[in-house]
Amino acid sequence: MGAVGVLALAVNVGVAVMLFRYRSGDADMRSVWLCSRNDAIGNVAVVLAAAGVYGAGSGWPDWIVAVALAALALSSSFAVVRLARREILAAT
Repeated sequence: MGAVGVLALAVNVGVAVMLFRYRSGDADMRSVWLCSRNDAIGNVAVVLAAAGVYGAGSGWPDWIVAVALAALALSSSFAVVRLARREILAAT
């Protein structure tokens, strides 16, 4: 799991770097940036969780990472919804 996480991290960091300049764009671009950023953060978390599970011999690191990633996803989704609402109100 750790090796796949490292490979996915490399790919997602590359995509996030390419999208970095668009992070303050409209709701669509902001959403793409946040998803790419969250994927890279998620890959780091998966690698850390894999190391934690291996070292501790317990599944708790997976649960901790799952809760943290869920909170990150919810936070990003609320930010995109707020931005999209502002754009819709500005257009009407």
